[in-house]
Amino acid sequence: MTNGTWRLALAGFGALGLSGCVVNIADSTPDRAEAVPPPPVSMICNAEKAQSHIGHDATQAIGTAILRDAGARTLRWGPPNGAWTMDYREDRVNVRYDEKMKITGITCG
Repeated sequence: MTNGTWRLALAGFGALGLSGCVVNIADSTPDRAEAVPPPPVSMICNAEKAQSHIGHDATQAIGTAILRDAGARTLRWGPPNGAWTMDYREDRVNVRYDEKMKITGITCG
């Protein structure tokens, strides 16, 4: 290959390599119709709002009401003499009940 042929080949390879760097502005402009999803709703437990359920039967319906009233995302039932992990989750409401299935305590974590 002659010197001119090498230069032409290198210029071709360079142009080929740079062709991937071309940006079409029309393709990269966000469409106004595409809405950015809102951030997730913060669900932080507030057990004070659910204390009125203490003494009620531990049922699925009451559990749903406790979740709603406490503003929590998840509910953890605590059976009599049951052990719990000590991990703290601000979006979880804990409901303890006794042998008679009566709710004895409602806390967050």
